[in-house]
Parts: sequence; structure tokens; C-alpha cells
Amino acid sequence: MSEHKNDIPKPEEISGLLAAVSKELPGLVRGILDAFFSPQAAEDMGKSVATFYKTLKEGGIPEEQALLMTKDYLGTLTKWSETLKGMKIGHHEG
Repeated sequence: MSEHKNDIPKPEEISGLLAAVSKELPGLVRGILDAFFSPQAAEDMGKSVATFYKTLKEGGIPEEQALLMTKDYLGTLTKWSETLKGMKIGHHEG
């Protein structure tokens, strides 16, 4: 057991913290989703992928390898966006 019994948060403090998190979290998640799914985000993602490919080519990576690496890079971005899109905001069970 801890030597600092007073360091353990009281139930009402934990409850207050959880209430604050549950109030703020949906807005944070919405902001993240907007960052991936807005028209500006699509434009930025396209530029990012193009810059990634161009940088690889300028760095001497052969075209075939650069294309594979760029495909993997885009796949990573897509997986993140799909994961975020699958999140349910404001849906609570139990």
C-alpha cells in the first residue's frame, strides 16, 4: 500500500475528472475527424502523398520502390482515417 494515503483521489474527484473528460472528448474526436474528412484535409493528404513520393524520387529511390513506399504511406493514412471514422461519438452503452 502507498505511504501517501492522501495522494489517492477521492471518489468525487475521480467522478469530476471523468465527467470533464466525457464532456470534452466528443469535441476532440470530432475535431480529429474533421482533420481527416474535410475537403481541406483531402487536399492536404493529396499534397502530402505527392510530396512523399517526390522526396523519395529526389533521394534516389528507384521508381518501383518509391511507388510501393508511397502506397504503404497512403495506406497508413487511410487506416487511421478508417479507424477514426468507425468511432462512435456520444454513443454509450450500459
